[in-house]
Amino acid sequence: MFNFLEKCSEIYGWIRIMLSPTLIGMGLGSIVYYNNPSSSRLLIGLFICFAGITIGIIWATRIYKSRKGTIHFLSRLMVTPELDNNDDDIQQQHK
Repeated sequence: MFNFLEKCSEIYGWIRIMLSPTLIGMGLGSIVYYNNPSSSRLLIGLFICFAGITIGIIWATRIYKSRKGTIHFLSRLMVTPELDNNDDDIQQQHK
């Protein structure tokens, strides 16, 4: 059971990592196309979208296969060192 839950959380982390470059690529591709809609701009926009998807898949897979995994990677990104201080430490700094 534990292995199943661990695998599900790693897949969830993989999807979150993959979505970041994918959404950036889709946004840039949309901007390229909608500024001046034409067939050539559509192809350029689609190329940018697919490049974002490809980069996202490669990046997420590389992190997934790493020793620590996707959840460790995401937790490092979301850490806030300001919250690690105790209330006593903060009060002593303000004195």
